[in-house]
Amino acid sequence: MARREMQKRVIKLQFNAPVILLFTLCALGALVANYFTRGEANARFFSVYGFRPDQFLWYVRLLGHVLGHTGWEHYLGNMVLLLVVGPPLEEKYGSWTMLWCILFTAVVSGLVHCFWDPSTALLGASGIVFMLIMLSSLAGMRGGAIPITMILVGVIYLGGELVAAFTGDDSVSRLTHIIGGLCGTFLGFFLARGRR
Repeated sequence: MARREMQKRVIKLQFNAPVILLFTLCALGALVANYFTRGEANARFFSVYGFRPDQFLWYVRLLGHVLGHTGWEHYLGNMVLLLVVGPPLEEKYGSWTMLWCILFTAVVSGLVHCFWDPSTALLGASGIVFMLIMLSSLAGMRGGAIPITMILVGVIYLGGELVAAFTGDDSVSRLTHIIGGLCGTFLGFFLARGRR
C-alpha cells in the first residue's frame, strides 16, 4: 500500500519548450564562458559590431550576439521574461517556427545595429524578448482584426523605449528593443496570415 502511494507522488518534469529552454542554457553557457575568458568570449563570439561580411566570425557574431550578456543581472533580466513569454508561444506555433523567429530577429537587429552604430558592440537577448512580447500580443488575433492588447503593448512598451531613447543616457540599446518589437509585430501578422 505504501509503495503504491509513493509511486503516485513521483514528480514528473516536462520538457515543454525545447527551443526556449535551449536558448536559455546557451545564453548561460555564453555568460560562463565570458566570465572565464575575462570578456574575450563576448568580444569574439557573443557581440556584434562593425560591418565585416568578409570575416567568418562576423556571421557567428551576427547570430551569437543574442546569447551574450554583460553579467548575471543582465542575463536574469532577459531570461525571466523569455521563460515567461516564450513557452506558450512555442507551444502555440511550434519549435521550428520559434527557432526561425529568434534567428530572424537576431539577424535583423544585428544588421540594423551594424549600419546604425558600427563602432559599438551589441549583445543581449532583449531584442528577442521584445519580439516575443509583441508576438504574444498578436497570438490571439482572429479574423484579421488587430487586438487592442497589441496596440496597448505597442504604445506602452515601444512608446516607452522611444521616449527613453531620446531622454536616457544609459548603455541600453533602445534601438534593439524597438527593432525586436517591430520584428515581433511583423512575425505576428505573418504567422496569423499563414494560419488563415
